[in-house]
Amino acid sequence: MTYHALADLVLVIHALFIVFVLCGGLLALRWRWIAWLHLPAVAWVVLLGVFGWLCPLTPLEQNLRQAAGGTAYSGGFIEHYLLPLIYPAGLAREVLLVMVAAVIILNIVVYWFVFRQRGKNRQHHRLG
Repeated sequence: MTYHALADLVLVIHALFIVFVLCGGLLALRWRWIAWLHLPAVAWVVLLGVFGWLCPLTPLEQNLRQAAGGTAYSGGFIEHYLLPLIYPAGLAREVLLVMVAAVIILNIVVYWFVFRQRGKNRQHHRLG
């Protein structure tokens, strides 16, 4: 596999991880075991956002692009690929924190439904 193909693979994995963080709670409504994977992923993203850390997949992709003879982009994955679609002017720290807060709130709401459903299922099994 070439470096360019590996960089593209990392890009796809990174994008899928972001989608999983955003939507994984909905999967937990159907398959509760997903929560064991999803909640640590959400925690990881929250830590990255709060502390301003760079996801390790970003430098990996950048290094692979450079090894393929290309140039690495500056900033992180979200700033490079997603923010130009949402905020063409760039990502301010405040915007990043709002995005992190939105992820937290979304997951609190979804997991409230997950645990509410779990409680109803347990009560139903006791009565049945």
